[in-house]
Amino acid sequence: MSTPDPDPRRTAGLTGDHTLRGGDTPPAEGGISGISHPEPPELRHAWGPATLVTLVVVLVCLLVAGIVLALVL
Repeated sequence: MSTPDPDPRRTAGLTGDHTLRGGDTPPAEGGISGISHPEPPELRHAWGPATLVTLVVVLVCLLVAGIVLALVL
């Protein structure tokens, strides 16, 4: 495996003043492509509709239970 930035004194195709001859191309880039790790999944919203509906239902149940207890006692 070659390094992405080789030593210019040992790079084939360069003239004495470190320029390319006509028709030559620079060395290829490094062999790394793509991403190294998969992207993490997108975070979900904590206060979605199901959470809010559940919270309202629990609060209404607690309110009704409090009213019933106050009437019974």
